[in-house]
Amino acid sequence: MDAQRRGRGDQIDPADQWVLNPNTGEYELRLTPSGTQSPVSGTRGSTPPTRAGGTRTDVPPQRRRRGAPEEPPPGRRGGRRPVQQKPKKAKKALMWTGGTMAFVLVAAGAAGYIYLRHLEGNVTTTDVGSAGASNFSKDEAFSVLIIGTDKRTGEGNEGYGDKGSSGHADTTILLHVAEDRSNATALSIPRDLIVNIPDCPTKLEDGSEKVVPGLRGVRFNRSLGESGRDPGCTMRTVKENTGIQVDHFMMADFNAVKTLTTAVDGVDVCVEKPVNDKESKLVLPAGPSKVEGEQALAFVRTRKSFGNSGDLDRIKVQQQFLGSLMRKMSSGDTLTSPSKLLKLAEAATKALTVDKAIGNVGTLKDIALELKKVPTKNIAFTTVPVKDNPAETVVKATVVLEESKAPQLFDMIRNDVSLTEVKQRKKKEKDAEAARLKGTKAPASEVRVRILNGGADPGSAQKTLQYLQVEEGVTKSENGGNAPAELARTTLEYAPGQADQARRLADIMGLSGSAMKPGESVRNAQGLPAMTLTLGKDFKGAGVKLDAPVETADVDKSTADKVKCAS
Repeated sequence: MDAQRRGRGDQIDPADQWVLNPNTGEYELRLTPSGTQSPVSGTRGSTPPTRAGGTRTDVPPQRRRRGAPEEPPPGRRGGRRPVQQKPKKAKKALMWTGGTMAFVLVAAGAAGYIYLRHLEGNVTTTDVGSAGASNFSKDEAFSVLIIGTDKRTGEGNEGYGDKGSSGHADTTILLHVAEDRSNATALSIPRDLIVNIPDCPTKLEDGSEKVVPGLRGVRFNRSLGESGRDPGCTMRTVKENTGIQVDHFMMADFNAVKTLTTAVDGVDVCVEKPVNDKESKLVLPAGPSKVEGEQALAFVRTRKSFGNSGDLDRIKVQQQFLGSLMRKMSSGDTLTSPSKLLKLAEAATKALTVDKAIGNVGTLKDIALELKKVPTKNIAFTTVPVKDNPAETVVKATVVLEESKAPQLFDMIRNDVSLTEVKQRKKKEKDAEAARLKGTKAPASEVRVRILNGGADPGSAQKTLQYLQVEEGVTKSENGGNAPAELARTTLEYAPGQADQARRLADIMGLSGSAMKPGESVRNAQGLPAMTLTLGKDFKGAGVKLDAPVETADVDKSTADKVKCAS
């Protein structure tokens, strides 16, 4: 803009400020003549003035607009200062630097792609079929079953575990991340918990399917490895005994602990008294220490030195260890170190076996980023409430569910209820939800709704239909079958003209304002416009209001932000 204004002020066409230098063949910004020159004729074919040697001047004079006065020579009032050229060396250096940078960026991009493909090759996957979700969603709550096996695979692991083990579920943690990422719960499942293992369809190497028969009243750790049971069988066992749907799994062997802790240059741990465990070979002084590699594996395997030397006390130590590992992996020391991140990526992808739905580096990265959104103070570690198995009268080797506590805990996890104090939603969000519920409500007899099952227990749509028609008088309702996709939460979609009907049904069902989705209506069996009620995974049963308070379970817990010493 400044150049254009200057050109117009001098009655010079701005485009004419750049002229062709006949000696170099390049366009350059016009230089003011260094001395008095003869006027240049505007006649076509005129010859530029020459120097004493007979050569042409370096830069031809600038053209003037027709009718514009000649520019005064230098020294006269109104003359222009000479404009200095940039040296050609600087120009070439700039071009060279820019070209080099472009090459580096392209090369880095290509190398990054190749490295990602390399990481993809590290990941081992297992097809668990319908036991888990078909993909990973960043917009919903999700549950990942983390399984540590006692299989002695990997270099240096020959002396660990049961030599004949096919890889039991030795350590199992169900990690549930809330939909709004405000909290997460890591639920440890004791390996000696007595459970029912359901029939399990498994995929064989040749692509065929084999159904492994279920078992009743056996240890939980038998849900993996034995008789060819894969991680999908463990996922089904969790669903059978807790009612919590598992979306994905990540399975690791002994090497995972060694390589991950080495990748982050060790994990801080703390013990109340000195440890010298002959079985695990763990030797630590009282107080804080840093462990990695073989020592880290010994720490999570040690039982005899903590509590009552049982598996339940070892679980508490493992939870403290995982909390410390989470803090280390999310610390600035790790996240700002390219070398540590590369080592961590290599270690994680080589150590894990995952379900096919998350079996690529991009999805694993997405899961990590979603988990990173949860404040460590709101990541709670707890264990399934259990008691000694009453069937064992001599040796107490197994445990069973504590019926007075376990169901409430499972219900809290299913409904995204945090075990920690979570900051309340923003006032704007709460006000917007409340506004959807305000206003007139249509009579129940005028409510037209189509009910779909989008993740609730089988038969829920029909049971809800019967409840609405018989108990609530919503006679213009119908069963629409299964929804196209599963939903974490129950929703009600309605058109603008159906707001009165929507508020009535929301009152009956206990729907929150956020569950009401303004949209389009559908046509029911009579061809009339109807709303769509989709029962999600949070559905509690026909006649049970969705906004009913969840009873809080009284369980022992710890959080990922707190440092505790194992005792």
